[in-house]
Amino acid sequence: LNALSLDPVGALRMSLPTFLASSRMTPAIAGFARQHPNVALTVVYTDYPKNLLEDGFDLNIRAGWLDDSAMMSRKLGEGERALVVGCDYLKGRTMPLRPSDLEDWDWVRYKHRADTTVFTSRSGEVERVMGNAQIEVDSVDAMYNFVLHNAGVSILPLHLAEQGVAAGRMVRLLPDWSVRPLGIHAVWPDKSRRETLTLLFVRY
Repeated sequence: LNALSLDPVGALRMSLPTFLASSRMTPAIAGFARQHPNVALTVVYTDYPKNLLEDGFDLNIRAGWLDDSAMMSRKLGEGERALVVGCDYLKGRTMPLRPSDLEDWDWVRYKHRADTTVFTSRSGEVERVMGNAQIEVDSVDAMYNFVLHNAGVSILPLHLAEQGVAAGRMVRLLPDWSVRPLGIHAVWPDKSRRETLTLLFVRY
Protein backbone atom coordinates (compact mmCIF):
# COMPACT_ATOMS: atom_id res chain seq x y z
CA LEU A 1 0.00 0.00 0.00
CA ASN A 2 2.84 2.37 0.81
CA ALA A 3 4.27 1.87 -2.67
CA LEU A 4 1.04 3.18 -4.17
CA SER A 5 0.64 6.01 -1.71
CA LEU A 6 1.09 9.60 -2.82
CA ASP A 7 2.73 10.35 0.50
CA PRO A 8 5.37 7.70 1.37
CA VAL A 9 5.21 6.27 4.88
CA GLY A 10 7.85 4.24 6.70
CA ALA A 11 11.33 4.21 8.19
CA LEU A 12 14.74 4.37 6.55
CA ARG A 13 18.01 3.57 8.32
CA MET A 14 21.29 4.64 6.76
CA SER A 15 24.97 5.18 7.59
CA LEU A 16 27.36 7.85 6.32
CA PRO A 17 31.03 8.72 6.89
CA THR A 18 31.36 11.18 9.76
CA PHE A 19 32.93 13.95 7.66
CA LEU A 20 29.79 14.16 5.52
CA ALA A 21 27.91 15.59 8.51
CA SER A 22 29.35 19.02 7.64
CA SER A 23 28.95 18.58 3.88
CA ARG A 24 26.10 19.27 1.45
CA MET A 25 24.76 15.80 2.25
CA THR A 26 23.16 16.99 5.51
CA PRO A 27 21.00 19.74 3.96
CA ALA A 28 20.04 17.26 1.23
CA ILE A 29 18.84 14.74 3.83
CA ALA A 30 17.01 17.52 5.66
CA GLY A 31 15.31 18.52 2.40
CA PHE A 32 14.19 14.92 1.82
CA ALA A 33 12.76 14.80 5.36
CA ARG A 34 10.81 18.02 4.82
CA GLN A 35 9.43 16.76 1.52
CA HIS A 36 8.37 13.42 3.06
CA PRO A 37 7.20 14.14 6.61
CA ASN A 38 5.91 10.59 7.17
CA VAL A 39 9.29 8.95 6.52
CA ALA A 40 11.31 8.48 9.72
CA LEU A 41 15.07 8.66 9.12
CA THR A 42 17.79 7.16 11.28
CA VAL A 43 21.16 8.55 10.17
CA VAL A 44 24.27 6.96 11.68
CA TYR A 45 27.55 8.81 11.14
CA THR A 46 30.59 6.56 11.44
CA ASP A 47 34.01 6.22 9.82
CA TYR A 48 33.85 2.42 10.09
CA PRO A 49 32.17 0.62 7.17
CA LYS A 50 28.85 -0.88 8.19
CA ASN A 51 27.46 -4.15 6.89
CA LEU A 52 24.08 -3.45 5.36
CA LEU A 53 22.42 -6.73 6.26
CA GLU A 54 24.15 -7.67 9.52
CA ASP A 55 23.91 -4.16 10.99
CA GLY A 56 20.32 -3.60 9.87
CA PHE A 57 20.82 -0.71 7.44
CA ASP A 58 18.66 -0.06 4.40
CA LEU A 59 21.26 2.14 2.75
CA ASN A 60 24.89 3.17 3.16
CA ILE A 61 26.58 6.25 1.73
CA ARG A 62 30.23 5.41 1.05
CA ALA A 63 33.20 7.61 0.18
CA GLY A 64 35.77 5.90 -1.99
CA TRP A 65 35.55 3.43 -4.85
CA LEU A 66 33.31 0.40 -4.67
CA ASP A 67 34.42 -3.20 -4.87
CA ASP A 68 31.39 -5.26 -3.78
CA SER A 69 29.34 -5.97 -6.89
CA ALA A 70 26.65 -7.88 -4.94
CA MET A 71 25.00 -4.60 -3.92
CA MET A 72 22.97 -2.09 -5.86
CA SER A 73 24.68 1.29 -6.08
CA ARG A 74 24.41 4.75 -7.54
CA LYS A 75 27.12 7.38 -7.74
CA LEU A 76 25.91 10.56 -6.08
CA GLY A 77 28.94 12.67 -6.89
CA GLU A 78 32.62 13.14 -6.17
CA GLY A 79 34.30 14.65 -3.14
CA GLU A 80 37.24 16.88 -4.03
CA ARG A 81 40.20 16.89 -1.63
CA ALA A 82 42.94 19.40 -0.82
CA LEU A 83 46.40 19.31 0.73
CA VAL A 84 46.61 21.60 3.76
CA VAL A 85 48.84 22.44 6.71
CA GLY A 86 48.45 24.49 9.90
CA CYS A 87 49.73 28.05 9.68
CA ASP A 88 52.14 27.69 12.60
CA TYR A 89 53.55 24.40 11.28
CA LEU A 90 54.37 26.16 8.02
CA LYS A 91 56.37 28.90 9.76
CA GLY A 92 60.09 28.38 9.33
CA ARG A 93 59.62 25.92 6.48
CA THR A 94 60.15 26.55 2.80
CA MET A 95 56.95 26.53 0.79
CA PRO A 96 56.94 23.26 -1.20
CA LEU A 97 57.07 23.51 -4.98
CA ARG A 98 56.21 19.86 -5.71
CA PRO A 99 54.91 16.87 -3.71
CA SER A 100 58.37 15.30 -3.25
CA ASP A 101 59.35 18.35 -1.17
CA LEU A 102 56.97 17.02 1.53
CA GLU A 103 58.68 13.65 2.12
CA ASP A 104 60.37 14.83 5.33
CA TRP A 105 57.35 16.74 6.66
CA ASP A 106 55.10 15.31 9.37
CA TRP A 107 51.86 13.87 8.02
CA VAL A 108 48.53 13.22 9.71
CA ARG A 109 47.36 10.07 7.99
CA TYR A 110 43.89 8.55 7.68
CA LYS A 111 43.87 4.90 8.74
CA HIS A 112 41.43 3.79 6.04
CA ARG A 113 43.45 5.13 3.10
CA ALA A 114 46.66 3.97 1.42
CA ASP A 115 49.98 5.07 2.95
CA THR A 116 51.19 6.48 -0.36
CA THR A 117 49.51 9.57 -1.82
CA VAL A 118 49.47 10.02 -5.60
CA PHE A 119 49.59 13.59 -6.90
CA THR A 120 48.98 14.67 -10.50
CA SER A 121 50.04 18.03 -11.90
CA ARG A 122 48.02 20.03 -14.38
CA SER A 123 50.42 18.90 -17.10
CA GLY A 124 49.85 15.22 -16.20
CA GLU A 125 53.06 14.65 -14.24
CA VAL A 126 52.64 12.09 -11.42
CA GLU A 127 54.45 11.93 -8.06
CA ARG A 128 53.95 9.52 -5.15
CA VAL A 129 54.63 10.62 -1.59
CA MET A 130 54.81 8.45 1.52
CA GLY A 131 55.72 11.14 4.05
CA ASN A 132 56.53 10.73 7.71
CA ALA A 133 53.23 9.91 9.42
CA GLN A 134 53.75 10.48 13.14
CA ILE A 135 49.99 10.48 13.73
CA GLU A 136 47.45 8.09 12.21
CA VAL A 137 43.76 8.50 12.97
CA ASP A 138 40.51 6.73 12.11
CA SER A 139 38.44 9.90 11.77
CA VAL A 140 38.51 12.63 9.12
CA ASP A 141 37.27 15.15 11.68
CA ALA A 142 40.24 14.21 13.88
CA MET A 143 42.57 14.81 10.92
CA TYR A 144 41.07 18.25 10.52
CA ASN A 145 41.63 19.12 14.16
CA PHE A 146 45.19 17.77 14.24
CA VAL A 147 46.04 19.95 11.24
CA LEU A 148 44.42 22.92 12.99
CA HIS A 149 46.76 22.24 15.93
CA ASN A 150 49.83 22.16 13.69
CA ALA A 151 50.60 18.44 13.94
CA GLY A 152 51.50 18.24 10.26
CA VAL A 153 50.25 18.19 6.70
CA SER A 154 47.23 16.23 5.51
CA ILE A 155 44.71 15.77 2.71
CA LEU A 156 41.19 16.80 3.72
CA PRO A 157 37.82 16.89 2.00
CA LEU A 158 37.63 20.22 0.21
CA HIS A 159 34.80 21.63 2.34
CA LEU A 160 36.84 21.06 5.52
CA ALA A 161 40.04 22.42 3.97
CA GLU A 162 38.22 25.56 2.87
CA GLN A 163 36.75 25.94 6.35
CA GLY A 164 40.24 25.89 7.93
CA VAL A 165 41.66 28.30 5.33
CA ALA A 166 38.72 30.70 5.77
CA ALA A 167 39.32 30.71 9.53
CA GLY A 168 42.92 31.78 8.91
CA ARG A 169 44.36 28.66 10.56
CA MET A 170 45.31 26.56 7.51
CA VAL A 171 47.17 27.10 4.28
CA ARG A 172 46.44 25.14 1.11
CA LEU A 173 49.59 23.66 -0.42
CA LEU A 174 50.41 22.79 -4.04
CA PRO A 175 47.15 24.03 -5.60
CA ASP A 176 48.50 23.08 -9.05
CA TRP A 177 48.70 19.42 -8.01
CA SER A 178 45.62 17.31 -7.33
CA VAL A 179 44.75 14.01 -5.71
CA ARG A 180 42.04 11.69 -6.95
CA PRO A 181 38.62 12.77 -5.67
CA LEU A 182 36.54 10.35 -3.63
CA GLY A 183 33.51 8.84 -5.25
CA ILE A 184 30.38 9.29 -3.13
CA HIS A 185 28.06 6.31 -3.64
CA ALA A 186 24.74 5.13 -2.26
CA VAL A 187 24.79 1.36 -1.72
CA TRP A 188 21.85 -0.89 -0.83
CA PRO A 189 20.95 -4.60 -0.98
CA ASP A 190 19.55 -6.04 -4.17
CA LYS A 191 16.54 -7.28 -2.18
CA SER A 192 15.97 -4.28 0.05
CA ARG A 193 13.17 -4.66 2.58
CA ARG A 194 12.34 -1.01 2.01
CA GLU A 195 13.14 -0.83 -1.66
CA THR A 196 10.57 1.85 -2.48
CA LEU A 197 11.81 4.26 0.20
CA THR A 198 15.45 3.52 -0.58
CA LEU A 199 15.03 4.32 -4.27
CA LEU A 200 12.97 7.40 -3.43
CA PHE A 201 15.81 8.68 -1.25
CA VAL A 202 18.60 7.83 -3.72
CA ARG A 203 16.80 9.54 -6.59
CA TYR A 204 16.23 12.62 -4.45
